[in-house]
Amino acid sequence: MKLIDAKKDHYRKLAHEQGYRSRASYKLKEINKSYRIIGPGSYVLDLGCAPGGWLQVARQISGNQGKVLGIDLSFVEDLPGVEIIRGNIEDPDILEEIMSFFNRKIDSVICDLSPNVSGNWSVDHAVQISLNYTAEKLMEKTLSNKGNALFKVFDGEYSAEFYEFVKKKFIKTKLLKPKASRKSSSELYCICMGYLNSEKSE
Repeated sequence: MKLIDAKKDHYRKLAHEQGYRSRASYKLKEINKSYRIIGPGSYVLDLGCAPGGWLQVARQISGNQGKVLGIDLSFVEDLPGVEIIRGNIEDPDILEEIMSFFNRKIDSVICDLSPNVSGNWSVDHAVQISLNYTAEKLMEKTLSNKGNALFKVFDGEYSAEFYEFVKKKFIKTKLLKPKASRKSSSELYCICMGYLNSEKSE
């Protein structure tokens, strides 16, 4: 337990020292270093963006030529160079807001979605996977051909089914647990490279 707490405190302390809003920033940095979900000039959509740690990393990587949009039900404090919408990804009108901001198909969709945890693991897991399916529907409408995606997945009864579902839509997929994740955490990250967009000719 002490080792887990030490790891948690290390990344929390690092985030504070380096000006990141959450330790989750280091998960995205680690994944992106190996798989380049986001590159310079990328147009990035961050679903479940609160408190903004992933937005900060996405902005740093994409740079001034990129565009970054975050969506969350919770309030997220403004960040320079980033657009934030307080809204529900299940809202039918959210797609129009996304596309009006980017004005074209985008390069990367990153999802760090979590439900309000109830303490009932089977319920929380099912809700989290359901959120990912909703995010995947938005991804289908917004992600460009050969674009990349990243989904947080609560590992459990339905995670393999979701992984197989998205696997069919990309050239390459992989599940991993970043070093910045606590060992006790059930979260995995589904890395998706090279979207096979059936609407590319439209």
